[in-house]
Amino acid sequence: MLDEAGVPYRYRDYRQEPLSAAELRRVLKALGIGPQQLLRRTDKVAKELGLTGSEPDAHLIRHMAAHPTLIQRPIAVYEGRAVVGRPPEAILALLG
Repeated sequence: MLDEAGVPYRYRDYRQEPLSAAELRRVLKALGIGPQQLLRRTDKVAKELGLTGSEPDAHLIRHMAAHPTLIQRPIAVYEGRAVVGRPPEAILALLG
């Protein structure tokens, strides 16, 4: 979609280059949400760890940094703001 719109971007594979806890905190701030809203509760790892989203922020962030599949995605960051790209058009709205 970004290619079709001619928008330059850098893709970061969350499995190969996961976000650190500090990066997650910055992304959460840019999103304007807490880790509870970014947690994929239905992820296999969330179920294995017993995560419900009611855990303290630091606990969730630590697990999200260690297990990046727990993070809703894709996330687009632009000029200090961010959106979760669901629906994908949210990314274009961020850029516009």
